[in-house]
Amino acid sequence: MAIPTHIPEAADMFLDLMKRLERAEALDPAARAAAPVAERLIARPGPRRFFHGDATGIPPHVILTDVPFGAWFMAIFLDFFPDESSRIAARRLVGLGLLAAAPTGLSGWAEWARADRATRRVGVVHACANLAATLVFLASWRARRKERHRLGANLARAGAVLLIVGGFLGGYMRAARRP
Repeated sequence: MAIPTHIPEAADMFLDLMKRLERAEALDPAARAAAPVAERLIARPGPRRFFHGDATGIPPHVILTDVPFGAWFMAIFLDFFPDESSRIAARRLVGLGLLAAAPTGLSGWAEWARADRATRRVGVVHACANLAATLVFLASWRARRKERHRLGANLARAGAVLLIVGGFLGGYMRAARRP
């Protein structure tokens, strides 16, 4: 079996896009607007140590992302089953993801506050993708509550695409900041 040769090209394209985002001065106004609130989250030593993961070496944002990701992707899995109990469980999982999105975003914002300018630029796009995904999942949850399961399932799939984009951006920022 031949090894696909397009994968390195895709990786190069992704890294090129990330470098362009890092240099995108057009993102600076959004970063400047978000900075004061983010910096307030970590102004005191206790919250700063917590959000930066000083006790464990792992910032809570890294762990908290598993909850909305897991809940939303499990809901999408359950959408493949037509029975009512799967629909109810999927709706509940979408709701769990929505509840978990707030502390996840807050912890990411606090971690973003200590980032350099290039990382903050990527972070703005990361936050926008994840916020858009959250809003789409909110629409999915509302559709499901109104017994419009097919619409809710389709919205969840669209939200998943945005979530994956946000995840790649977040993964890049995490990897780029390692020593």
